[in-house]
Amino acid sequence: MRVLRSAGYAYMPWKNGGGTTAAIAIAPAGAGIDAFDWRVSMARVDSDGPFSAFSGIDRTLTIIEGAGLHLSVDGESIDLTGHSNPFSFRGEAVTRATRIDGAVVDLNVMSRRDRFTHRVTRISTPCEIVPAVGASIALLFCCRGSVRIESGQRRAELEARDSLLLENPHAPLRLASDASALSLLIEIWPADAQIRRP
Repeated sequence: MRVLRSAGYAYMPWKNGGGTTAAIAIAPAGAGIDAFDWRVSMARVDSDGPFSAFSGIDRTLTIIEGAGLHLSVDGESIDLTGHSNPFSFRGEAVTRATRIDGAVVDLNVMSRRDRFTHRVTRISTPCEIVPAVGASIALLFCCRGSVRIESGQRRAELEARDSLLLENPHAPLRLASDASALSLLIEIWPADAQIRRP
């Protein structure tokens, strides 16, 4: 159970050079843009344009600040806003983003399809979370507000854009939050694992 503070995130350029990304967690540790198994990152989008192509990668995008993005994904139109559920698509899809009304900040989860898969779930109320049985990683990202977490005898508190990383999670997480809080639960597991809820 490790807290990752937003002030400590490492920044790296986008693959297409169009902006920068805050790398929250990546495996293997220190992997480059073309060599990761999975990656969780946050980016500010200040201009319209194409997405970088990531062959063999599954992606999930969530808006955490701003009005949102109008996406064209292999010719299909999608409006992704701060109220939308996380949107998943293939990294090799021809994707272009147009800002709906100014800059946005998004959270991007990527996993290499033949090795790992992932799921992103919005959490907006105090609750108990039971990570999926067999998940190798669970990461709780605080989009806004603050969240207090208990797991057994362990406790942590997250402020906006902090994260909590759990490797091989098995114990329930009990969440308490302020009224404005919104969090995302990211679960990652090997592609060949049999995943189920307890």
